[in-house]
Amino acid sequence: MSESTIEKSLHTRVAERLIDGRTSVGQPRVSPHGSRVAFVVATASLEKNTTFSQIWIDDAPVTGGDHDNNPIWSPDGRFLAFTSRRSEKQGESTLHVLPVETPGETRSLCAMPDGLGDLAWSPDGRTIAFTSRTQDERYTQESDAWRAPRKVDRLFSRLNGEDWVFDRPQHIYVIAADGTGTPRNLTPGEFQHSSPAWLHDSSALVVSAQRHDTWDSDLATDLYLVPLEADTNPDAIRCLTSHDGDLGFPSVSPDGSTVAFIGRGDLMTFPQNARIGVIPLDSNGASVEDVTWASDGLDRTFLCMAGMRPPLWENNHTLLATAEDRGDNHLYRLAADGSTAPTPLTSGRFTVHSFDAAAGTLATTRSTIDHTPELFVADAQRTSVGAKLAADLLPWEKFAVPTTDGSNDIDAWIMRPADFDESKTYPVLLNVHGGPFTQYGDYFFDEAQMQAAAGFVVVLGNPRGGSGREEAWGQAVLGPKHPVRAGSGWGALDVEDVLAIIDGALERYPFCDRARVGMIGGSYGGFMATWLAGHHGERFRAFCSERSVNNLLSEEWSSDIATTFKTEHGPSHIEDPSPYVDASPINAVRNIDKPMLLIHSEEDWRCPIVQAEELWIALKLLGKEVDFYRFPGENHELSRTGSPIHRVQRAEIILDWFAEKLG
Repeated sequence: MSESTIEKSLHTRVAERLIDGRTSVGQPRVSPHGSRVAFVVATASLEKNTTFSQIWIDDAPVTGGDHDNNPIWSPDGRFLAFTSRRSEKQGESTLHVLPVETPGETRSLCAMPDGLGDLAWSPDGRTIAFTSRTQDERYTQESDAWRAPRKVDRLFSRLNGEDWVFDRPQHIYVIAADGTGTPRNLTPGEFQHSSPAWLHDSSALVVSAQRHDTWDSDLATDLYLVPLEADTNPDAIRCLTSHDGDLGFPSVSPDGSTVAFIGRGDLMTFPQNARIGVIPLDSNGASVEDVTWASDGLDRTFLCMAGMRPPLWENNHTLLATAEDRGDNHLYRLAADGSTAPTPLTSGRFTVHSFDAAAGTLATTRSTIDHTPELFVADAQRTSVGAKLAADLLPWEKFAVPTTDGSNDIDAWIMRPADFDESKTYPVLLNVHGGPFTQYGDYFFDEAQMQAAAGFVVVLGNPRGGSGREEAWGQAVLGPKHPVRAGSGWGALDVEDVLAIIDGALERYPFCDRARVGMIGGSYGGFMATWLAGHHGERFRAFCSERSVNNLLSEEWSSDIATTFKTEHGPSHIEDPSPYVDASPINAVRNIDKPMLLIHSEEDWRCPIVQAEELWIALKLLGKEVDFYRFPGENHELSRTGSPIHRVQRAEIILDWFAEKLG
């Protein structure tokens, strides 16, 4: 057996150990009386090449399906509704109700052909609302060979991870909770809807939707009141807001007087720190200027990449919500009138992924860098489903480096390799996250664990452009021609910060081998990898650019969210393509003289695979050293939600490649 084969088998075992059988806890739901907690335990399986999930209550599973999710309690706490895939028909999702307080069989309420989620049980206990996609008749045909061509009229008709959506829009459905009757579609038509929230008298729902004709050009999302008779009287649907904000995740106060939500007001500027807003339920076309922004005392985003859910009313005056904060996610209490700054309810080096509360009981799921998400009630850990894996996980150290102008500091982390010996030096992998408006931090991150287990020092940080900080930090890399807040553009201040992070680590930690530094990034991080390879290649020995954007101009022509990048870069690419061209790393492809590894998914609509193809073709024509791997059947989320086998194969490719290139 050759040395390379031995290394490959070692790296395969590293990836399999961190993926196969990995368990995590999510979607906690506290019973109305506060005495019990339902949640989901998800487990990845390489043998079946899927992730299984079951509903647990307190300390044991209560469902036996393979894909049980989205638990919600009935208002009296006697029943638990959940979604599954228990239909014999391929692709169908099913809705079930499980008796909890009394003996009985699980009953099936309905089967939907195309997904089922966002469950909400009416306060009177009679009705369950949910979302599901409503398919055009063309989907009844056996294959594409029989289907008529699609006539596409709107932007955003095909979305990453969802495929075509304009001919299968997501609607709001209701069904009797006792199992009688069939689902009723309250919002038929072309428009998309999400996040149903009941009024206290069970007469209607507040939802987030794009129901105005110009939604795909003005990018507005509104809140709507949808009465239970809306399926027969669509004119009864009332828009609460005025098409001048991006508003989602509604939540109705217990007395039914007000609606809280997560949103942002400036539709032409991204990123922004999403805020918690409150409006009266009787609003009719309320402007974002009329909103009471309950979270304004904390300049952080409340739309967290580690987990999103609507704000939760504790009573008619206070709310609970999570916000990102310099690598952590924490839970806050907010005054609905915005009279005081949000108060943190959790603190420490961890991430709150999800939460729920009722009758004085607070449940959260939390992870750290060396532990997958577990259930906590108050501050007491209630599950240990990830304990076996946690025994092999590595911690990391947080440090800070100054920005090059000395105006601020940059949060960064370093993880020492497995079997670390202080007297030795090790190859280094610098990671850059996607977005750029996301953050690294104190949560379970399998990428770092795999790299460290394979013998690399792992370095990562949160340069300007990222989230978890004041809004100005995220907006620092807006385009130089942005009409609201001109910034440095991509490839300027962000690059300075990334280089400051790796320079700070090399200076501070002598076990880092300066001659063996590699760099890896995905999405915007892939942009950064290609940019550094073309502009600062002398600082590194090899680069991995995956699911990247290499040509910002073609990205704005072809992405599933094409036309939105002007909110970051400034002018429309039709009016003035120069900001897109200037910030495209492919322009410096002739300067690339270090090995490059390209990884891309063939069904990535966010950064279409043409982004990798353009770079690969250029590098091949120039005779550069490049390896290109294409993953079939996967989308932009390969590293996070791809099939377990593909995630192992991807990790093996990366670890093998860097082991060879860094020595």
